[in-house]
Amino acid sequence: VGIDRDLLGRYTLTTWGYKQGEMVGLMIHLGVRLGLYRALDGAGPVTSVDLAVATGLHERWLREWLRSQAAAELLASEDGETFLLEPEAAMVLARTDQPTYAAGVFARQRDPAVADALVEAFRTGLGLTYDDQGEGSEEHVEAMLAPMARALLVPAVIPLLDGVVERLTDGARVVDVGCGAGLALELLAEAFPASTYEGYDVSERAIEAAKQRFAGSDNVTVYLAGGEEVPPTGDVDLMLTLDCLHDMPRPDLAMAAIRRAVADDGTWLVKEIRSAPEWGRNLRNPMLAMMYSTSVASCMASAMSTPDGLGLGTLGLDPVTLEAMVTEAGFSQFTLHEVEDPTNLYYEVRP
Repeated sequence: VGIDRDLLGRYTLTTWGYKQGEMVGLMIHLGVRLGLYRALDGAGPVTSVDLAVATGLHERWLREWLRSQAAAELLASEDGETFLLEPEAAMVLARTDQPTYAAGVFARQRDPAVADALVEAFRTGLGLTYDDQGEGSEEHVEAMLAPMARALLVPAVIPLLDGVVERLTDGARVVDVGCGAGLALELLAEAFPASTYEGYDVSERAIEAAKQRFAGSDNVTVYLAGGEEVPPTGDVDLMLTLDCLHDMPRPDLAMAAIRRAVADDGTWLVKEIRSAPEWGRNLRNPMLAMMYSTSVASCMASAMSTPDGLGLGTLGLDPVTLEAMVTEAGFSQFTLHEVEDPTNLYYEVRP
């Protein structure tokens, strides 16, 4: 069979492009870790000498790093000697208070031992819990979710839920299943201090981080437990599952437990990855390769971490699948809200 040289060239360039991305990702990690983007933010055009004076770092290393960033089109440079972090780039790379901030996801490098564990998972079928996915996995998850959560949860999402702001203001019982290190609980507790909050997560590291976060709080309690272990109290006013159902080995059991915990007039806020049941529609997502790769390395790995895991994975809870599952769990009202979030969909579910 004859070889199509153009097609061969395309596959070669695509493959090496992902290697380039790996190496640029390491450079972003160094930029975050060394505070280089913060130093460049607002500094105007700088040389490597200027940056060395400002940071106390070695000029020659900085010059090569700056050129790597300009080649990656993260810094502007016409001559490879003077470099500019434009304000728009700073919103992605330097300004942690912006919803567009993305550099935080590069702050930690994944433990190479995780790749060995994934190889074994392909052989046995049994995946990795988040605690198995390397030290700092709880920090990595929060780094991915925090910018958008801070920008949207309290200002934009909660007001969409019928009557919830009033309940939270007066004092409601709130439960966050899959709370991680507690970011959502913290945001809500700050905005609505009259309410009481509980968080559940199966990650020992995440719960330990949450306990430290809420050490001085008298209205937030966290538990090392899965969603299926939420007590059937029938009095929860607001239940949260934010970007976590697809990670659970048995989300169906968690949903059933959530139904037993939620009050008959309560609300369940579900945040899930934006996806569709059709492959062709998902192909419109420019980050689809990253989504599926993340699924293998993290989300599906967690969802397959027990022998009976359903293995939904990152894109496994599209609106059609989610509505069918929550209906099976005993809920009757399912509303998809429009939120300006390019990655996630938000649902209001009621008994």
